[in-house]
Amino acid sequence: MIEISTSILTVEKDNATKTFYDLEVAGTDYYHIDVMDGKFVEKNTEKIMYEYANILKQISNIPMDVHLMVEDIKGNIDRYIPLNPNIITFHYEACKSDEEVIKFINYIKENNIKPAISIKPKTDIEKIKKFLPMLHMVLIMTVEPGKGGQKLIPETLDKVSKLKEYLEENNLDTYIEVDGGINKETIDKVKKAGIDIAVSGSGIISADNFKEAINKLK
Repeated sequence: MIEISTSILTVEKDNATKTFYDLEVAGTDYYHIDVMDGKFVEKNTEKIMYEYANILKQISNIPMDVHLMVEDIKGNIDRYIPLNPNIITFHYEACKSDEEVIKFINYIKENNIKPAISIKPKTDIEKIKKFLPMLHMVLIMTVEPGKGGQKLIPETLDKVSKLKEYLEENNLDTYIEVDGGINKETIDKVKKAGIDIAVSGSGIISADNFKEAINKLK
């Protein structure tokens, strides 16, 4: 069974604490924190996501899955370290060199957090193969990062399948996560491609019954 990481991007501020509690009761495996800086992607969610992450730190033991869609990777890692997230994911495309990628991976590990890399739909998995033995997870974006509610790009599933095959051939236990357009209509396709974790936002948050929505995805 796959795990579900619920994106809290569309959670209403006035109802945030209750929503987080309801998601925990409903059985989400992670809270997915979409940190955007208005530079690497168009939208800026830095303030609200940090606020939400602080609330979650105080009220829940469900692990946080922090996804940095930012140019200032180091600054944002430093910001989230005190909140002790389970996973911090940064974008390969935001790094200036392979040496910088390795530096961030090691820095995250040194702080007892699991490191992950994300790639956009047009980035080839060949670019990140050398880092896989060092990573807890790869997040393959199945939409262009930065906006919620987009439709899954079918071609990205080929990348998932190829990555899964490569991991198995090389006996690597790196997890595969997908993010973007994941709902009850697309979940079977991404499962078949070989994922371990699915990020779903509006597909869960807009549902009348969180538990039912999460169980259907699982």
